[in-house]
Amino acid sequence: MKRILTASVLACALLAGVPSLALAQATAAAGTAPAAGTPSAMVLGNTTRILSTLESRRAEFSKNRAALSQFVTTEFNQLFDRDYAARLVLGTHGRGAADADVALFSDALTSSLMQRYGSALLDFNTRLQVRIKSETPLRGGAIVKVSSEFLRQGGEPVPVDYLLRKTGNQWKVFDVMVEGVSFVQTFRNQFDAPLSQKSIAQVAADIKAGKLQAQASGNK
Repeated sequence: MKRILTASVLACALLAGVPSLALAQATAAAGTAPAAGTPSAMVLGNTTRILSTLESRRAEFSKNRAALSQFVTTEFNQLFDRDYAARLVLGTHGRGAADADVALFSDALTSSLMQRYGSALLDFNTRLQVRIKSETPLRGGAIVKVSSEFLRQGGEPVPVDYLLRKTGNQWKVFDVMVEGVSFVQTFRNQFDAPLSQKSIAQVAADIKAGKLQAQASGNK
């Protein structure tokens, strides 16, 4: 059960989706809407669309995983700051790296994540209660941390935090922390050894070939 929940949380979080459900509930209670252009407004608008599409096409997606993959990948590309996150995952190995190599690594990492966790969206229960705890500006407002938690019947709350930064006129997620565990840091630790032995392009090729997989937790 914990493994399924973790996979579902990751899949939704990668689409910047979980917080908006809570924001929608909080907004309805308060009778106000988040200010346009804020991270809250971004996740609210996008997730309303994502969850609505998921519910209306759930039967189709269950039968046609290619359609689900296309939907998830499209949303991920729009909402997640892929290349910035990839550079963070590369860490010291990415210093001075060419944009083309970072893009190769980003593409391979994205593909691995979508293949491994995208189908978890079909198991996601949109009736779970989610609560926003805070929205905190960091680095003078250049980064925003949105803290939330899942409220489950018969289970402890699961804290989920999101880090977003503004690229152009849009806020994008670049890291997700479930129960305090940063997925950027997790992937950085996973790929540190391979990147110490091979080039970024070679590691990207290994990920794309399935020789290496982006694994978000210790659960297999």
